[in-house]
Amino acid sequence: MVRIAAIEAGSIAEELELEIGTRIVRINGARVRDGIDLTFLLADTELELEAVGPNGEAVIYEIERDPGTPLGIQPAPDAIRECANKCVFCFIDGNPEGVRDSLWLRDDDFRLSFTYGSYVTLTNLGPKGMQRLVDQRISPLYVSVHATDPEVRRRLLVNERAGLILDQLGWLLRGGLEVHTQVVLCPGWNDGHHLDRTIADLWQLGEGIRSLSVVPVGLTRYNLNRPVRHLTREEARAAVAQVDAARARALPARGEGWAYAADELYLTAGLPLPEADYYDDGALYENGVGAVRRFVDAFDEGLGRVPRLDGHRVRLVTGGSMAPFLGERAPRLAHATGADVEVVVVENRFFGETVTIAGLLGGEDILAALGPSRERDVVLLPAEALNADDLFIDSFPLARIEAAVAPGRVLRGYEVTEALGAL
Repeated sequence: MVRIAAIEAGSIAEELELEIGTRIVRINGARVRDGIDLTFLLADTELELEAVGPNGEAVIYEIERDPGTPLGIQPAPDAIRECANKCVFCFIDGNPEGVRDSLWLRDDDFRLSFTYGSYVTLTNLGPKGMQRLVDQRISPLYVSVHATDPEVRRRLLVNERAGLILDQLGWLLRGGLEVHTQVVLCPGWNDGHHLDRTIADLWQLGEGIRSLSVVPVGLTRYNLNRPVRHLTREEARAAVAQVDAARARALPARGEGWAYAADELYLTAGLPLPEADYYDDGALYENGVGAVRRFVDAFDEGLGRVPRLDGHRVRLVTGGSMAPFLGERAPRLAHATGADVEVVVVENRFFGETVTIAGLLGGEDILAALGPSRERDVVLLPAEALNADDLFIDSFPLARIEAAVAPGRVLRGYEVTEALGAL
């Protein structure tokens, strides 16, 4: 069942006098379970829509429309399907008090995987749920595999159903779906020969497995060594070599790398980042694969378009991971803008010093690192550190930083030169 949250002006829904709060129960006799069902069932041009109004009255609407004409309703957000696992590296266990409310949600929802590219484990789907994925062509999916050895995956996810992963992937592929996969690499758990087996098993499933990302485990001071630890430099280098061996096979066979080591794996290994062509079509940026390369390339390409900012101080706020890349480029940015350019490296006290990515910086830590401001300051914040409500991950509001910097300016951006170009 789906509730109507909004109705577009001038639409068929408005003409039918559908109301906000109306529940759509069935379309052409098929039950509407969620927004995915709604989208799938509304593809027909002739509709019999069974609805229950806010007053509890049941109504059936007969609708005929031209192909491509929208009904004009916006559904309320679906309830999130929660995770059934107790992963030994779960990010929830690494949360401190005060973290944004949404970070406490253990989601493992295939609808989010299909819509936003988030990774799911499939452990909360039985045969009917798996069949639905095939019937509705929910593809591509993004699946956290972690290990294909059933026992290893069961230990990692602390879920008996976790051992079914190869059967589940085979079912999806036989149904014509495509899948992007990932391994969160935990030393002593699923690395070494376990990673070799996972790579081999996923490759043998065929071209329906579109990619494999290998991402090092991320831990905070709240779950470090409980029971998982971080990769050492040598372990990270070994994992990169394993990914490279998989790529050496994939490139001539499939014309693309197929296997990708995440940026953080290269940084942990102390190895230079690959060039842009390593990442093929760049579809995995949101998984930390190629995001740093895209960032530095965009900086270099946009440097000629930044405005002059003579007399200003430009302060680039970042975490430890990106600090060296910004530090290398700060002199060129100063030359192009005429401004004093300072890289403000923020120590993450909120999560602990082991967390060095800019997207997990708390507002309170940022404010402390900024210290006193000047009248002509331009402070550039990482946009990924803020949510749609302008809150940092520690629930600290952006407005407090803007007030502290005033009359200087606070900008946010995913790319430095693009953000400054908007001045």
